[in-house]
Amino acid sequence: MPREIRVNAFDMNCVGHIQQGLWTHPRDESMRYTDIHYWTGYARRLEAGLFDGIFFADVVGVYDVLGASPDAAVRRAVQVPVNDPTLLIPAMAAATQNLGFGVTANLTYESPFLFARRMSTLDHLTGGRIGWNIVTGYLDSAARAVGLTGQTAHDDRYDLADEYMQLVYQLWEGSWEDGAVLRDRTNGVYADAAKVRLVHHQGKQYKVDAMHLSEPSPQRTPVLYQAGSSARGSRFAATHAECVFLNGQSQPGVKKIVDGIRAQALEQGRSGDDIKVFLGATIVTGKTDAQAQEKFEEYKRYASSEAALVHAAASMGIDFAKYDIDEPIETGKSQAIVSNVEAMTRSAGRQWTRRKLLEQMVLGSRQAPWVGSAEKIAETLIAWSNEAGVDGFNLSRTVVPECFDDFIALVVPQLQERGAYKTRYAPGTLRGKLFGHDRLPATHPVAQYRK
Repeated sequence: MPREIRVNAFDMNCVGHIQQGLWTHPRDESMRYTDIHYWTGYARRLEAGLFDGIFFADVVGVYDVLGASPDAAVRRAVQVPVNDPTLLIPAMAAATQNLGFGVTANLTYESPFLFARRMSTLDHLTGGRIGWNIVTGYLDSAARAVGLTGQTAHDDRYDLADEYMQLVYQLWEGSWEDGAVLRDRTNGVYADAAKVRLVHHQGKQYKVDAMHLSEPSPQRTPVLYQAGSSARGSRFAATHAECVFLNGQSQPGVKKIVDGIRAQALEQGRSGDDIKVFLGATIVTGKTDAQAQEKFEEYKRYASSEAALVHAAASMGIDFAKYDIDEPIETGKSQAIVSNVEAMTRSAGRQWTRRKLLEQMVLGSRQAPWVGSAEKIAETLIAWSNEAGVDGFNLSRTVVPECFDDFIALVVPQLQERGAYKTRYAPGTLRGKLFGHDRLPATHPVAQYRK
């Protein structure tokens, strides 16, 4: 009997997200990203398809590595313009009852005290359906935008993140005790002041002496997502994350990463069941293989090679404009997304070139699409779940909304027939739906901050 497969839509509050250039397709509606009705309709569509959630990526810089200029990114709408994803969530939550919301927020540029309040507010307004994708950033342009000369070294950013997590855990879990909120109208006492404590944190990076401003939300700590698969990122994920987002390669390669993260979690006293792994996937499907292939060939005509290079250059920290089409690319030590450089080296060899990179980006990204009938796609998802140990998939948009309409109408019934997809939502919070409990378990390091 296959395991139940979890599914998130993977998107961003912008025009061009992962599959670069497909916003130019005549049936694509992503240019409506500034219209709140676009997003509320999007949420209703996903909930009708029993998606677990929508996972919002975000960046706070511009992709200016290719040619040392942001011009190509602006021209091709490569994740710019981009709006704040957190502001979409209350409206989308009001339009739904069960859909979860994973939102990316870069802790490097966020005040932990104010960020903790914002996430508590979102957890209240969604009825406990909020998750946080913890990122430390990879763009020098973002660092310069907030007054820094450049970003700190890759591994040092994770050291900062560990302290950040200690601080927000104290605010979410340790400031207001259970039972502090009384709501006593008769005596005019809303909360018991004796059960609300100041957080005293004096660390290397942060100093806070304050109580958390929000009363405890349904989950207290949001569901914690993390997308790092470098050696340092995996250690961070094993310590903190509940949902880990990986990009695909071979099944054995993904299984090795999954097993490694879960083994590290066990070493830290956590359970392997404390972590669910979501694999990034791009799906083009139809009723038959021929229909799916026809749609794929149509989509390819709208993909942008220039935009794909803009995105890849920034995520790897390499200016491909400096190299001829067949000139071997020197990777060096990247301070961007280390796992992306490692993945490209694995797939194309150490002497990879711009031509090899472009050959992989058939739909405007390095994520190779799965193309086939609904039956074939369902079997592929089940095989990945069983053989690589992943729990679910983050589905990148191609042409919206039809990419999700196709998945819901065609693939979901195939998965349900095989017992691999839910037929109704479980009750409760996002964490309750995913793990069976509303709050982080005692095996998580957050427990030390509870009274």
